Amino acid sequence: MRLKDLATAINGTIVLSGESNGSGSDNPEITGVSCDSRYIREGEAFFCLTGGSLDGGDFAAEAAECGAAAIVTEKAIALPKSARGNVPKQILVPDTRKAMSLAACAFYGYPANDVKTVGVTGTNGKTTITYLLSAIFEAAGKKTGVIGTTGLVYAGKKIDPALTTPDPAFLQKTLADMRDHGVEYAFLEVSAHAVHYEKIAGIPFYARIFTNCTQDHLDFFKTMERYARTKESFFLNAESDGFFVVNTDDGTGRKIADGLKIQGKKAFTYGLENPSDAFAVIADESPAGSRCLMNFSDTLCRAAIPLAGRHNVYNALAAASLAFLAGIPPETIAAGLENAVPPRGRLQRICGVPGAEIFIDFAHTPDGLEKSLNAVRPFCKGKLYCLFGCGGNRDHTKRPKMGEVAAKNADFSYLTSDNPRYEDPCDIIRSIEAGYRRFSDRYVCIPDRKKAIFYAVDRLKKGDVLLIAGKGGEEYQEIMGVKYEYDDESVTEEAIFSRGGKG
Repeated sequence: MRLKDLATAINGTIVLSGESNGSGSDNPEITGVSCDSRYIREGEAFFCLTGGSLDGGDFAAEAAECGAAAIVTEKAIALPKSARGNVPKQILVPDTRKAMSLAACAFYGYPANDVKTVGVTGTNGKTTITYLLSAIFEAAGKKTGVIGTTGLVYAGKKIDPALTTPDPAFLQKTLADMRDHGVEYAFLEVSAHAVHYEKIAGIPFYARIFTNCTQDHLDFFKTMERYARTKESFFLNAESDGFFVVNTDDGTGRKIADGLKIQGKKAFTYGLENPSDAFAVIADESPAGSRCLMNFSDTLCRAAIPLAGRHNVYNALAAASLAFLAGIPPETIAAGLENAVPPRGRLQRICGVPGAEIFIDFAHTPDGLEKSLNAVRPFCKGKLYCLFGCGGNRDHTKRPKMGEVAAKNADFSYLTSDNPRYEDPCDIIRSIEAGYRRFSDRYVCIPDRKKAIFYAVDRLKKGDVLLIAGKGGEEYQEIMGVKYEYDDESVTEEAIFSRGGKG
């Protein structure tokens, strides 16, 4: 890619041509795109991102010293000649974040034109839906890839994640690698932050799926209205045609469906309560999962879902709805769901305590915690215990609400740490307590999460159920900027071994 190709791809204007970087060319080769001046390499274009805590323009000179061939910025920057003797070309754009995404698409050859990309957004359910989609489409003989919270999975690879939705350059590089490995469908978790920061700009989505919208990330979005509007914009500002699969049992989902109708577009709706294009009737529930009858515009599908809980029927219905639209037969949809391997830490059943049930779940929002507690309540003949905490340096307002949810829906709770980050775990727990104490005093505070799990597992009796919530399949605990090796599943198994055969 040449400089002028880059400018065209991002709708930018080349200014301050400066001096060439050794080649004498006014149209140098662009060897990569980056927004991190620490890792910029010679010949790459550096994007001065704005809108965060730092201004990328402050690092343009550093990028120039590293050999950047171009600086993409929202305003011209006065740059001195670098030690290499060059002044990089500058490209002016209205929005560097969107430009970064468009540039990444172009640099990697627009891989989403070849890999059908499905974006799944919503507060809860994104990870589970992407895994169920992969299972169904693989059952139909398609090669698939998954990109999201638990990592990147495709072509026999498993790469750990940094963010729910990767940065644009890494995302497009991954899609390009999927294309090169023959992947036909990529299932991508799309976070609200990714929409806000234009990380997915330029992707011609094959389909967009909406799960639900409940409280989360208010530390960033400040109000539920702004958070919901961001989710809605993923559908209502869509620049490409494709399928829109929308949960209209959710208020935000109904707004999306109505908005699409005004635009002359059709949402394929799903739900368990309100009239919709796809719905399901639950026939049976157990700790191992649910059996249900799905109806897609009068096409029936009997399915066994390997995940417990009504909310996972919603997740399965979302995945199955897109599969139906893609022309996959009901029997193949059913086979895919039945044989799906759910992601770690999504209402994951841990066996080993005679007569009792233990589940590990990622539920980290008030709504998610309530749904998970309600999901396991039917299997409880004794007491329902809940062990959870809240993340540090994140939305403070949801902490007392999660305490309230646990107090109302569990018989007893263990309040502990999640990822405290730079906060004192005891301060976080006190915030949870503020909501909990309004409805119950049946709880104990154990800040050390491992000790809390050992304590909770040791006290289980026949008929009891323990939900360990918040971290799911995470393999670390973040404390004061350090990610320590830790995961709930391993600790729980240690605790079960430690208690021995106590029933």
